[in-house]
Amino acid sequence: MAQIPTIYFICGAGLGSSLACQMEAEEVLASHKVRAKLEHESVSSVAGLKTDVIVSAESFRPQIEKYEIDPSVTIVYLHNIVDKNEITEKLVPAIAGREV
Repeated sequence: MAQIPTIYFICGAGLGSSLACQMEAEEVLASHKVRAKLEHESVSSVAGLKTDVIVSAESFRPQIEKYEIDPSVTIVYLHNIVDKNEITEKLVPAIAGREV
């Protein structure tokens, strides 16, 4: 059975913008027939995440870069977290080939 990659969407509290981004990404990934497990969490949880991809707004980059994150984790920063075009351009290539 194929292992489905995990994507965590990150924002300040893990409840608002990360969920909004997750919902937009869910539609984008479905339209590209990409399967992934989607979760959302707060920026303070980043260090302990077991994931394949992290998606967050550019505004959280300084906070996320303070953590030592496994180099195998792909981090995608978005300027507009609900822009399906930006999500498509950045997330779809990041997740491609991760399903094994």
